[in-house]
Amino acid sequence: MQKYKKTSEQSYALGTELTLELLKCHPDDVVSVYIHSKQKDNQIYQQIMNICTKRKIEVIRSDKAFNIVDAKENCYIMGVFRKFRNDIRRDNNHVVLVNPSNMGNLGTIIRSCVGFGINDLAIISPAADIYDPKVIRASMRAFFGLHFTYYPSFEDYLKDVSEREIFPFMLDGKVRLDEVRVPERYSLVFGNEATGLPAEFHDYGTSVVIKQLNTIDSFNLDNAVSIGIYEFTRGKIQ
Repeated sequence: MQKYKKTSEQSYALGTELTLELLKCHPDDVVSVYIHSKQKDNQIYQQIMNICTKRKIEVIRSDKAFNIVDAKENCYIMGVFRKFRNDIRRDNNHVVLVNPSNMGNLGTIIRSCVGFGINDLAIISPAADIYDPKVIRASMRAFFGLHFTYYPSFEDYLKDVSEREIFPFMLDGKVRLDEVRVPERYSLVFGNEATGLPAEFHDYGTSVVIKQLNTIDSFNLDNAVSIGIYEFTRGKIQ
């Protein structure tokens, strides 16, 4: 057991519900499950133990392991898993993040994507590491239901996916979000937390602006993504 590094072949699901979701969604990728001595014998614990027994997944009882990975005080179960690929589906609607850098924001965005039914996320490098336990924890289990792919450039992304309308979200966007006609297939594109999207993204499609009061400069990236996804999926979630 060692602290997570971007170069590691494994990552961690820190917490009982995260570990249970990992076991349900990616059981073949689970290496082991660690149990802290403070973990209570409750329903979720029993579910985890039953899956581990059925799948013959190693269960290790160790308090020290939780200190090594800097788990939060209330984290008493941890799933160790091999980093898996779950690539985006080329014909689906996508959210595209260009050079996101904040791991907490990335986790929250994943939660919004899955919560509103856009389960495919393209990430343009350089970018935050989606496998980092901080991202996974911030996603609140949504990470394990996400399809995601890293691309070296936005052009590489466009070459890899089916034909669609592109909507870059920009402070000087040409169309208000509430005036957009939502097509059948689309990609919602968002820039870095600090710099946003470069001016050339106006040329990729219909640039969109989220109108706001002048009492703030702009919305945080995870706020903007949540607002954008909500508007594009509004009325389609039953």
